[in-house]
Amino acid sequence: MKKRRCYIYTRVSTEIQVDGYSLDAQKQKLHGYADYQDMQIVSEYCDAGKSGKNVAGRPEFQAMMERIQSGEDPVDFVLVFKLSRFGRNAADVLSNLQLMQDYGTNLICVETISTTARIPEN
Repeated sequence: MKKRRCYIYTRVSTEIQVDGYSLDAQKQKLHGYADYQDMQIVSEYCDAGKSGKNVAGRPEFQAMMERIQSGEDPVDFVLVFKLSRFGRNAADVLSNLQLMQDYGTNLICVETISTTARIPEN
């Protein structure tokens, strides 16, 4: 069976994350989930100290979306810790989700899953 492929996207809005989940903690959870689901992590994107209000100020997010659209290295999923890491503006979130789905890529928010499925921490 072919391994499902994914990108990992992490973001914090300030150097000291208000939600209590640092970039390292997000990455640890996402890697644990990918391992648990036997997914291949193709690439990781990280916007440190960037607001989720819009995509304009998030160069790594933009690069990830451009790579999805290029089709050069197709992935099945983008893994994020929670939806607010993907974006905080509902219109941006919806348009980016639609764009991803147009290219066969879906979003997985790991926090909502990890409360029911015991995902091992690395």
